[in-house]
Amino acid sequence: MTRHETVDAATGPFDDDIQMIRAQLRRFIETEVEPKGEAWEEKGMVPREVLRQMGGLGILGMRYNEQYGGAGLDVMSSVMLAEEVGRSTFGGFSATVLVHTDMASPHLENAGTPEQKARWMPGITAGETITAVAVTEPDAGSDVAGIRSRAVKDGSDWVLNGTKMFITNGVHADLYFVGAKTDPDAKGSRGITMFAVEKGTKGLSVGRALSKTGWLCSDTAELIFDEVRVPAENVLGEVNRGFYAVMKNFQNERIVLGALACAEAQTALDMTVAHVKQRKAFGGVLWNKQVVRQRLADRQTRIEAGRQLVYHAARLDAAGVECVREVSMVKAYCGELVNSVLYDCVQFQGGMGYMRENPVERMSRDVRVQAIGGGRPR
Repeated sequence: MTRHETVDAATGPFDDDIQMIRAQLRRFIETEVEPKGEAWEEKGMVPREVLRQMGGLGILGMRYNEQYGGAGLDVMSSVMLAEEVGRSTFGGFSATVLVHTDMASPHLENAGTPEQKARWMPGITAGETITAVAVTEPDAGSDVAGIRSRAVKDGSDWVLNGTKMFITNGVHADLYFVGAKTDPDAKGSRGITMFAVEKGTKGLSVGRALSKTGWLCSDTAELIFDEVRVPAENVLGEVNRGFYAVMKNFQNERIVLGALACAEAQTALDMTVAHVKQRKAFGGVLWNKQVVRQRLADRQTRIEAGRQLVYHAARLDAAGVECVREVSMVKAYCGELVNSVLYDCVQFQGGMGYMRENPVERMSRDVRVQAIGGGRPR
């Protein structure tokens, strides 16, 4: 389908199946996440039992084939998932889930062989095998073309050496999708290959768990690969074509992060509207001041614009329309949007907006990374 073909704009973004899953997921978050998230923040991770519970509900495999425990849905299910985890107010929980469902495991779905999928996908959809994608490096960040990790063929194996940085789910993941340079003479983005590396493989270690400003219940790691032997059957996709696999998945990742950003912005704004409707200052209730209502209305307008941009890009993607431009717009707009809205929400709530007991304070820290993550728009 070309970008000049049309997508039915009158069709709602979510069908009945997705709406049914949304209702189930919302109940789960209200009972199993929101009351417990503060304890997870202190612990620095989301308990793996929670992810297994989500797997049991069918939440972690919505995009994957039914033979592996999935539901065979399209990108709109990922948008819904991002919106609902975003409503939880715990960005670290959102990151843990979405990295597994929409940033790491899609590498297996997109490039894996039938044998690889049969081996790992059932555990992924069940929440038994948690995934991480290990591409970013200390000197390269999200500049995939700057990868310095090396993999050298040795008999039927590849020997992997290098360091990865800022790896979400990196401390506790069971399966890593790792990018490494396999052609040392290739320039720039060429000569990169993706590998599936299992936890416990000799030579793979967590260099350190990283301490972050936000996303505190998301475990983030520096990973060390020291003479890690990876069998040839663990190569994902074509040798030396890994850069294109990463770029392909950036499309999905950016749509999902855009949906997350809009949901977080909306949740924070709703909390702030409720606050200013009861807060008395300067001789009256803040809500009664026209300038306050006008500024809040402006923020709501911007959120709605971002949400519709996300839906538009997702519809195009689901219909097979080339949409790099629209997805890059999502990346550029929504990450800045959520930071702007959270800044204003803290400001509107005054001193209370700066208190750790207030979810808006935590969200203001969590969303800072939204303008950073997801790679550089092309």
